[in-house]
Amino acid sequence: MSRREVPGPPEALGAFTVDAHTHLDACGCTDAASVRAAMDRASAVGVIGAVTVADDLPAARAAVAAAHWDARVLAAVALHPTRTKAVTEDEFAEIERLAADPRVVAVGETGLDYYWDHSPPEAQQESFRWHIDLAKRLAKPLMVHDRDAHTDVLRILREEGAPDTVILHCFSGDAAMARECVDAGYVLSFAGTVTFRNAKDLREAAVVPPDDLVLVETDAPFLTPHPHRGRANEPFCLPWTVRGLAELRGAQADSLAEATLRNARRCYGPLIPADVTSPDGRTSRSA
Repeated sequence: MSRREVPGPPEALGAFTVDAHTHLDACGCTDAASVRAAMDRASAVGVIGAVTVADDLPAARAAVAAAHWDARVLAAVALHPTRTKAVTEDEFAEIERLAADPRVVAVGETGLDYYWDHSPPEAQQESFRWHIDLAKRLAKPLMVHDRDAHTDVLRILREEGAPDTVILHCFSGDAAMARECVDAGYVLSFAGTVTFRNAKDLREAAVVPPDDLVLVETDAPFLTPHPHRGRANEPFCLPWTVRGLAELRGAQADSLAEATLRNARRCYGPLIPADVTSPDGRTSRSA
C-alpha cells in the first residue's frame, strides 16, 4: 500500500469544527475545483472550514487564491523559518502585501526550526522578529512554527512583545512548556502527532490548556493521525485527531469540536464559517 494513499473518511463528528492549519496546495489543490472538492470532503465529516498556510512565496500566493476561491477557506502567509537563509527585501514586501489581504487571517507560519539545517539560527530569528512586528502592525494573529527551538521561541516572543493572539501550531512541547504558554495566554493547536502512542511528553501536555486555549489542525498533507499514520493527510482526516485529543482530555469529542470552533472564530474572526450545511445535508449545531 502506498504511503501517500489517502485513507477513507472517518465517522463524521456530531458537532462541527475547523482545521486551524493545513496546506491545501501541498494536498494537490491547484484550482478552485480541487479546493472545493477537498472542502466538500471535509464538510461531510464535520470540518466546516480550514486555514491554509504558506511557507514560501509561491505557497503564499496559492493560499490567498484558495481563500478567494472558497468561502470555507481562509489563509495565513509568512516565510517558514527553513526558508530564511537569504530573503530579499522584495520577498518580505510581498509577504507584507499578501498578509494584508482581507482573506488572510494570520501571519504564519513563522518561528524557529532547529531540526533542519536549512537556515542559520540568526537568519531565522531575524525573520521571526520581523513577522512578529508584522502581525502586530496588521493586528492579526501570529502562527508559530516551533521545532526543537522551544526556549528561543518563547524568549523572542517575550523580547519582542507578543501580538494579542499567538497560536503555537502543531504544539510539540511538554507539559511544562504548555503551562508556560497557557500563563502567557497563547493558544495551543494540536495535530495528528497527539494521537501517536510514542509521543508521551506531548500527550501529557495535551491535558494542560483549558478548553478556550485549544485548536485542532491537520498540518496536511503531513502528520496523518492514528490509525492512518504514514498515509497522506487532508482536512477530512481531522476527526481522528479530535477524538484522540478528546480521549486524552477526558472530554466528549463533540464538546471538544464545539470548543475548538468557538476558539477558531475568536482567533481568526467572523470569516470562519457559521451557518454551514454539509454536502450530506447536515447543519452545524455549533453555529
